[in-house]
Amino acid sequence: MGRLLAVLVCVLLLGCSRGPVATAVHPWEQVPLPTTATLMDIAFDPDQPQHGWLVGTEATLLETEDGGKTWNLRTLDLGEGLYRFTAVSMRSGEGWVVGKPALLLHTTDGGKSWMRIPLDEKLPGAPIAIVALGQDSAEMTTDLGAIYRTTDGGKTWQAQVEQALGAARDLDRDSQGHYTAVSTKGNFYSTWEPGQSAWVQHNRESSRRVQSMGYTPDGGLWMLSQAGELRFNPDGQEGHWSKPLQPEGNVGFLGIGLLDMAYRSPQEIWLTGGSGTLYVSYDGGQTWQQDKEVANIPANLYRIVFFTPEQGFILGNQGTLLRYRGA
Repeated sequence: MGRLLAVLVCVLLLGCSRGPVATAVHPWEQVPLPTTATLMDIAFDPDQPQHGWLVGTEATLLETEDGGKTWNLRTLDLGEGLYRFTAVSMRSGEGWVVGKPALLLHTTDGGKSWMRIPLDEKLPGAPIAIVALGQDSAEMTTDLGAIYRTTDGGKTWQAQVEQALGAARDLDRDSQGHYTAVSTKGNFYSTWEPGQSAWVQHNRESSRRVQSMGYTPDGGLWMLSQAGELRFNPDGQEGHWSKPLQPEGNVGFLGIGLLDMAYRSPQEIWLTGGSGTLYVSYDGGQTWQQDKEVANIPANLYRIVFFTPEQGFILGNQGTLLRYRGA
């Protein structure tokens, strides 16, 4: 009997080693929303952490006042046209929303009213990112890599780069104002930091196209490529990328596609992807576990963000929103 038990234990261990184990903890809950639009961005006011905004396709704008547990739809009169809200940012009751076709909205009363700010017809590209920097101040980026700043509530804008980058499909900004951008086809990536006159282009690290990029808590970079390939760069310098990592059981990643990554802590990392893909690492990306409860959700999970270790959200299509509820 003892020998049979030992054999069974060995079989179980071998089975587990062949793929990512399912995490015993399911810290996410799906939040019902009054929309089926694809969600694009989410923001909370640092001065009012319970007050947040959610934007998406079909001019979707939702507001929460209870930390994201419930959301109410806000309707704006934008005239004719079908808009896709791509980004939102809030600070001290002042907020900004950008979208496509080229659109910029501004609020100074916590979202009670929104004013449309005209944009120059010669603006390179359409706005895809916006960051509230303080009173009357914000930084806006277009899908062609043009970066502008305003200090007078959007009346005037100052270009931060001398020329646009070119079409980009993924963009990330750290708290110091450094940017990464992935080309539309994922053939290369570019970086920019304040003071540089132009973006710096970099070759990708393998034959697999880059999917998305972002910053690590210590100022390094991470990169997701096709077929579930993950790399880290400790100092962001070209040629310093790690060897490719693939979560245990990488066969399960092939064809699914990893789309975004976020740190809950320096060691706890979450990965999202198509068809309800959600994985977590508790050791800085060396080993991975799958949250199989989320796999039952019929949606692609495009974006994940943690505002604090206790406040995180996952955004997807078909009005899919997941809220981190804690272990």
